[in-house]
Amino acid sequence: MKQVRMILPLAAFVLVVGQLLAQSPGPATLVRAGRLLDPKTGNVLAPAAVLIEDNKIKEVGPPSKVQAPAGARIIDLGEATLLPGLIDSHTHLLVDPVVPAEAERSRRYNGDFATGLLLAIVESPSKRVLMGAQLAREDLESGITTVRNLGHSGIDGDTELRDAIKAGRVPGPRILASGRKLITRGSYIQSLNSALADAILQQEFLLIDGADRAREAVRLNEFQNVDVIKVTADENLTVPELAAVVEEAHRDHLKVAVHAVDKTSIQTAIDAGADSIEHGNQVTDEQLKQMRDKGIFFDLTPSFYGDFFTRLTEATVVMSPARRERWAKLDVSDSQTYDILVQHVLKSGVKFAAGSDMGWCFPGKTRGQTSVSRFPVLHQAGMPSIDVLRAITTNAAEMLGWQDRIGAIEPGKFADLVAVAGDPIADITELERVRFVMKDGQVVRNDLASH
Repeated sequence: MKQVRMILPLAAFVLVVGQLLAQSPGPATLVRAGRLLDPKTGNVLAPAAVLIEDNKIKEVGPPSKVQAPAGARIIDLGEATLLPGLIDSHTHLLVDPVVPAEAERSRRYNGDFATGLLLAIVESPSKRVLMGAQLAREDLESGITTVRNLGHSGIDGDTELRDAIKAGRVPGPRILASGRKLITRGSYIQSLNSALADAILQQEFLLIDGADRAREAVRLNEFQNVDVIKVTADENLTVPELAAVVEEAHRDHLKVAVHAVDKTSIQTAIDAGADSIEHGNQVTDEQLKQMRDKGIFFDLTPSFYGDFFTRLTEATVVMSPARRERWAKLDVSDSQTYDILVQHVLKSGVKFAAGSDMGWCFPGKTRGQTSVSRFPVLHQAGMPSIDVLRAITTNAAEMLGWQDRIGAIEPGKFADLVAVAGDPIADITELERVRFVMKDGQVVRNDLASH
């Protein structure tokens, strides 16, 4: 009996010591660089030092004032420019289709995307999530340390990938997962065999058909422990239906991101109280004013700006001369239209962020390289470089509701840092040449430093 009494206090002592050790800070890291750019203010600190303990930023300042404690790891990035980790606020990590051949496309009525999406739905979900793990790693290696995955991930693909990354089982960015996208019937993948249609669609989407079913769809996603609700709005979606989604989501402290392209759908999203409007290509100045007044974010997605889709297609299939000529004209006219959109957004005063909306395989490029290539094109569309950086750091963090965790190199925030060799204000395409990546205080990639 005495032995038992002695063992119990000893076990309690060991447990307490173990807890204290687990809570004790790990080795500190000091990152030095020639410059540190703060996107929020536009200020540059030169030279700069960032002290990191565990996975958080502890101190930021000139190297003369930020000293490394004994035993700290020193990372010297030379004359590089430090930036906050990039945030892709609209992506699709669990789809990676190729553009179908021209002859195949002309025989189908679901567009370029649906064929690959259907395969992703009906093939093994295990295969799909493993592919998603690869694409997530590639995003991280290109400097994207946080993503908001907005659909096209099966029932639980993005939530399980998020958890695996969080647990350290696979590398990747932080993921805000949306689970299944909420849609009205007919929004995606038409002309299916009616005997199989519901079974297929339910693997990828939750159907909205009245306010009650809209609430049920939100609850089904909540059961999968999602971080955000994604809705596709079209002319069939009513304000009461979407308002029910928003009310139900907000009750569980979830934001609602609404895909809305045409004017009617954008107005539905505004009237229902969405937190962000994705794409918004046909938005009017009056609608931008309403969004500004209500605090609704505009999430720009310049996915196909310039000749991106033409290059993507040519990298995948043979294009006929007629198709190439037709698309070349569309590339110019569509880009001019997007230039106008960007200028209206900037003048409106609406809050804005940017996402790649990437869900395509571009042969010869990693997913990260393809995703990051979409951000500098906003500058081509007339957006100042500093606003491009804000759209994928500080602004995006606020839109996600994570401004207290990410989006800036400040004490208390996660140690998510990237570095480029040059000056991204002078040349925003430096974002496509990230040379150093740190997430959670751990170096993911370092093509610059001497240790």
